Amino acid sequence: MNSQNQKILLQSVQYLKSVGPKRAESFKQIGINTIRELLFYFPSRHLDRSTVLTAAKAYGYVKGGYDGEVTIIAKVVDREKIHFRKKELLKIHFRDSSGFFECVWFHGTKYFYSAFKEDEIIAISSKPEINKYGNLQFVHPDFDRITEEESNNFLHTGKIIPFYRIPKELKKGFIGDLSLRRIISFAVENYADHLEETLPSEIVKQNNLIVLSDAVKNYHFPESKEKFEEAKQRFKFEELFYLEILVALRKYNYQTKLIGNEMKIKTSLVSDFLKVLPFKLTNAQLKVLGEIKNDMLSKYPMNRLLQGDVGSGKTIVSLIAALIAIDNGFQAVLMAPTEILADQHAKTISSLMKKLFSINKEHKIKISLIIGGQKKSERNEELSNIELNKVDIIIGTHALFEETVVFNNLGLVVIDEQHRFGVKQRGLLQSKGKTPDVLVMTATPIPRTISMTVYGDLDVSVIDEMPINRKPVITVLRGESKLPDIYKFILDKHKSGYQSFIVYPLVEVSDKLDLKAATDYYNKLKNTYLNNVRVGLIHGKMKWREKEEMMLLFINKKFDVLVSTTVIEVGIDIPDANIILINDAHRFGLSQLHQLRGRVGRSDKQAYCILVTNDSLASKQNFGELELDYLSTSQIEKYKAAIRLQTLVKNVDGFKVAEVDLKLRGPGDIFGTKQSGFPELKFVNLTEDMELIINTKKIAFTLINNDPGLKLPDNNIVRINLTNYYSENLKYAEIG
Repeated sequence: MNSQNQKILLQSVQYLKSVGPKRAESFKQIGINTIRELLFYFPSRHLDRSTVLTAAKAYGYVKGGYDGEVTIIAKVVDREKIHFRKKELLKIHFRDSSGFFECVWFHGTKYFYSAFKEDEIIAISSKPEINKYGNLQFVHPDFDRITEEESNNFLHTGKIIPFYRIPKELKKGFIGDLSLRRIISFAVENYADHLEETLPSEIVKQNNLIVLSDAVKNYHFPESKEKFEEAKQRFKFEELFYLEILVALRKYNYQTKLIGNEMKIKTSLVSDFLKVLPFKLTNAQLKVLGEIKNDMLSKYPMNRLLQGDVGSGKTIVSLIAALIAIDNGFQAVLMAPTEILADQHAKTISSLMKKLFSINKEHKIKISLIIGGQKKSERNEELSNIELNKVDIIIGTHALFEETVVFNNLGLVVIDEQHRFGVKQRGLLQSKGKTPDVLVMTATPIPRTISMTVYGDLDVSVIDEMPINRKPVITVLRGESKLPDIYKFILDKHKSGYQSFIVYPLVEVSDKLDLKAATDYYNKLKNTYLNNVRVGLIHGKMKWREKEEMMLLFINKKFDVLVSTTVIEVGIDIPDANIILINDAHRFGLSQLHQLRGRVGRSDKQAYCILVTNDSLASKQNFGELELDYLSTSQIEKYKAAIRLQTLVKNVDGFKVAEVDLKLRGPGDIFGTKQSGFPELKFVNLTEDMELIINTKKIAFTLINNDPGLKLPDNNIVRINLTNYYSENLKYAEIG
């Protein structure tokens, strides 16, 4: 690497034309200190000549039935505040060479009034319409200021103009759209050629990528649409390449540098356990068990992700894995995301172990529960038993991370609901034993693109079959006006032995308000619609023992209806609870709705999930996942809540639900990529770039398999870039 180039690029931005010390301080506040960092501050969007129309052409397009977005570059003529029915709206009048048009704002009028000045040249981008007076109009459009010089160049050449995000820190330093564009233009023109390649030359060549300096130039100021696409493809590839290199290193280190516990099937413990189960395992469970058993019997430590929809039987599979470990003299840990679920696991597993002991007297398997709210004396006794190897299965929450928990001979770690625990936390638990086998489980189905990236270091098993006696949950969407009829349905079903959950969302980001909402509705329902049945209440502010008591009362049918906040979201298993009413369902995310729906349908009875929202939203029945591919970005934003609700109504398959969820949420920090030690994805779209993900994964894994120490001359560049730009992420590569 050329040290002279490095030295030039690591100069402070203050030495760039039009910057200086004061503006450099503003850049510093958004993390830009050097010229190199500024070169990688990319535009959030571009304005392309091909999308620009005159006002007259846009008017004709709308008249002809055109329904898309257009851009018009025009001058501000006048600003007009209009008072209408106690509200204020703002009209800005524009003129270009062909005629006039107007833009209207109904919200934020004070801000937008001050944002426009007469004679400024603005690029307006939005969907045009013709109002009742026959005028061309844009409602709440996107807009960007451009100079007269830019507008002339732009309109008469093929120039593409970049637009950058202007954070408040830059605005305070008097750096606006135009000045930032000029500063970056100067930096690109004078310094981009000093950038040195960050990918091995052979990989650049084989994948038809443009070199880094050209990619930077054409991402800022594209020579053409084609060049911009080439630049974008280059950065997508590089982003994925280094992410997959980190994943490949993590997998390689786990498999080669850590010593596993090579186990055997020693006794009849597992086969005896299968005899005491009140049901037969599904073919999918048996297939997954085979994969887990092969891992545990190998000399390498297991590092496996078990996916299975809500109620598919993952916990039983993990319990059988725990018995294999116990059969070999090891302890097993089961970590749950909540205290109430850890407590339920402890009770269920203890009951099953008693049945096992009735036919296998050689093994009296002891269970220990470690959770945050225990009495000190009780906790100390449990900790002592764990350390002295007097217990076989340790069940708990994140409290198991604490250094006071000393395992005697840890052989298996099972982590339930993987997306709630990052790689860092996983590593803390693994460090408590000699590289135990690790099984991470999730009932939140993970789309393939995410399992290949975020979870790419884990081997994946899927339980894709439900128990034979289970009927798909019937899901319906109803408006709030139908609530009296829904309560009548709950009462009618109560006569057939049905129990019901009634769930209320977090109204604000406040436990007090959450509690108040649940408590108010509980009191109201108990005294009105549900006054003839027994109603209980459970919420997040209760201590775990209070929650446990409430759930036990519900399981034992001391309550017919349980009013709840989302504390019941994960894992609670109550066979006779077969109706769940979710209020204000539009406030929940798709995966959370799917998890809540999973609280019912745990028996052979027909179960029901009733989503309640406002009457207007409930009437929108046309925006399910099938239509998602045909909606524009603005339509998706507008109809997101309707799409979420309709997707749940139309699909019981969690994987289909997850794919729609990914499309709606985009490629952001899904499933905690930040806490998992991965670089943030800025260019890649996880819903669209599957082919590229598959390709880069193959390239990265091949490179690490052939040269895990990155010692070959061609791979020196990869090692340097990992050290320079991914050091924070790199430390997680040691963790399985």
